[in-house]
Amino acid sequence: MQTIIEAQGLRRSFGDLHAVDGVDLHIASGSVIGLIGPNGAGKTTLLRALLGLTRCEGELSVLGYQPEDERARMMEEVCFIADTAVLPRWMRVHELLDYAQGTHPRFNRDQAEAFLATTDVDLDRRVGKLSKGMTVQLHLAIVMAIDARLLILDEPTLGLDILFRKRFYEQLINDYFDGERTILVSTHQVEEIQHILTHVMFMHHGKMILHESLMDLEERFCEVHALGDAALRAEELPYIGKRNILGGKAFIYEGVAPAELAGLGERRAPSVSDLFVAKVGG
Repeated sequence: MQTIIEAQGLRRSFGDLHAVDGVDLHIASGSVIGLIGPNGAGKTTLLRALLGLTRCEGELSVLGYQPEDERARMMEEVCFIADTAVLPRWMRVHELLDYAQGTHPRFNRDQAEAFLATTDVDLDRRVGKLSKGMTVQLHLAIVMAIDARLLILDEPTLGLDILFRKRFYEQLINDYFDGERTILVSTHQVEEIQHILTHVMFMHHGKMILHESLMDLEERFCEVHALGDAALRAEELPYIGKRNILGGKAFIYEGVAPAELAGLGERRAPSVSDLFVAKVGG
């Protein structure tokens, strides 16, 4: 697989705040990566560095380009959707498609219109008159009509109801992702996208505390639901996180042999959200 993003020792500080603190990255093509972290973890600063919008110390390459120095060329192959979905509100939808067609060499207008035909977005309507959900769909239509190799999403469905969020990610995977493109999405709604991810990255206080494939997570971590007296025995083993469940407790273990967990209760792979809480909160 081709390397899409390569970073070593990436750092960005704002006074005493270390927004990105020594981050190393290696992301290959064909990945769908979930970037997970609490508010203030440094996720947006990291994404802005990848997009060439902020300068970081360290080494960084995106699609073989230096993001800040070669941003114009890089952005011909990179697309970005932010939580604010900033689009010119005074334009009509068809005028926005005209603009995209005239400015982006990889934009396919027919493809964008075909996608919009499956939505309630009217081509004659002004962007400023669209609902937030329709604005996100319009933004997605433009992005999916661009032959890009990397798509970066920063809380793209923030403020949308569950139906819009579900449809957004279904359209993204079914109509855009082809196994060669790479998608990096930062979101707090990890439960809704876990099924489409190939990898996860956890950030906390500017540091990358976990970067694994989902397959490796299942081998490295195990969750045990221990009931009654079994919960007391389970608590004697070194766990990284626990929470109360009906009749007992759920424990998450890292690197503990299955034989040591035998007889303690039901074993399963932890969800990404529960694993994040365990790694960050303990």
